[in-house]
Amino acid sequence: MTNKITTLFKIQFPIIQGGMVWVSGWKLASAVSNAGGLGLIGAGSMYPDVLREHIQKCKKATDKPFGVNVPMLYPDIEKIMDIIVGEGVKIVFTSAGNPKNWTSFLKEKGITVVHVVSSVKFALKAEAAGVDAVVCEGFEAGGHNGREETTTFTLVPMVKEQVKIPVIAAGGIASGRGMLAAMVLGADGVQIGSRFAATNESSAHQNFKNTIIDVKDGDTHLTLKELAPVRLIKNRFYNEVQELYQKNPTNEQLKELLGRARAKNGMFEGDLDNGELEIGQIAGLIHEIKPVKEVFKDIIDEFNAVKALIHSF
Repeated sequence: MTNKITTLFKIQFPIIQGGMVWVSGWKLASAVSNAGGLGLIGAGSMYPDVLREHIQKCKKATDKPFGVNVPMLYPDIEKIMDIIVGEGVKIVFTSAGNPKNWTSFLKEKGITVVHVVSSVKFALKAEAAGVDAVVCEGFEAGGHNGREETTTFTLVPMVKEQVKIPVIAAGGIASGRGMLAAMVLGADGVQIGSRFAATNESSAHQNFKNTIIDVKDGDTHLTLKELAPVRLIKNRFYNEVQELYQKNPTNEQLKELLGRARAKNGMFEGDLDNGELEIGQIAGLIHEIKPVKEVFKDIIDEFNAVKALIHSF
């Protein structure tokens, strides 16, 4: 399978793993890259020295391309970028910030840069900043989302109509059918998060993985929009947030309830009651924890089968 994305990243399949906090360590990233996709280490939940360790271990675990996902609101962003350059990482996905801030710096070092966007406006700004591709993430996605609440399959064709650089679809994609649908609408590749969170190689806690495969439609919700919109599984913490909303809280009160390390407590340490459990709506279609290699086979086999079926009409 050869297209703009496989050529850009020098990978076999146009499938990129989401750089999810507390989930996307070197084991997951290297497994995805070894399976023919592009693995991403999620720097958003790592101190600089921890990121360096994950990059070094990933280089030992795969000789295939991999990258690092960097939320640009990270407090130690300068250290993170220096480590990425120093360790010879060739691909960086940026999010949660202005792509102008770091794109030129990275590209001058020979690094391929991709920026995550939630609207046509931000896609155009990313293209103007010089990124090599954009990820169009719909609000079906787990974790932090844009405020626009535009769905993936609405956003992708609108962005494709306006930009000349490759477009990657993200949010609500976990199968070969979803991948094919995204590409029919104009995507050159897909970024998949939730499906890879529920794999053997994911660094998520087993409690969280087990919860993912129990999720049904309606079990997640986008909330905390006043701070940073985030899609969560409905648990005790989520219910506390909703109860606070009934009192018309200030942003300070919401921050006080949120506290610190909620995402780590939930996804990495397995506190299913008091932690943030970030996952996408597509979790309702994830029913089994599998090795990454099997997930890839399922996606590609289904993609090819459905594509052949459509061609037979």
